[in-house]
Amino acid sequence: MKDASMKQNAMKTIISLALIALAPIAVLSQTNTGDAVKPENGNSSAEQELINLSKQKWQWMSERKVDSLDALFHEKAVFVHMGATMTKTQELEVIKGGTIQYKTVEIQEASVRFIDKTAVLLNKIRLVAVVGGNEVTNPFMVTEVYVQQSGTWKLASLSFTRLLTQ
Repeated sequence: MKDASMKQNAMKTIISLALIALAPIAVLSQTNTGDAVKPENGNSSAEQELINLSKQKWQWMSERKVDSLDALFHEKAVFVHMGATMTKTQELEVIKGGTIQYKTVEIQEASVRFIDKTAVLLNKIRLVAVVGGNEVTNPFMVTEVYVQQSGTWKLASLSFTRLLTQ
C-alpha cells in the first residue's frame, strides 16, 4: 500500500514539474502565432475599441486617475501581479498610494478575442514601473478580461505574466 502511494506521489510530482517547465514555452508560443496577435490596423471596430480602452487604462494607471479606473473596474474584478492577487479596492489603493507607480508602458502587440459578452485582450508590453522605491523594467504578457454590462465594458481581470525574453 505504501509503495503504491509513494508511486502516486512521485508521479504527481513529475507531472507538476513538467507543467511548470512547459508553462513558459506555452506562453512564448502563444505570443508568436500569427492569428493570435494581429497588427493594430487589421482590427475590427469592436477590437479597436477595446485596444483603445486598454491604452486609456494604462494612461490612467500611470497618471493615478483612480476615479476613472474605479469606473472602469468591475466590482468583482481580480488583479494578479507577480507577487500578489488583489481585489478592486486593493488595486486602487496600490495605485493611489504609489506602492506601484506605472511610469511607461510600451505596447508591442495587442489582440482581442470575443466570447459572447466577454472580451479577452492580450497585450505584450514592456513596463517601466517603480515598485518598493526601485525602478524596474519587465516584459509582460498582460491578460485583460472585459465583460459588457449595459453596453459598457468593465475590466473583470488583469493578470501579468512575466516573459522570459525582452
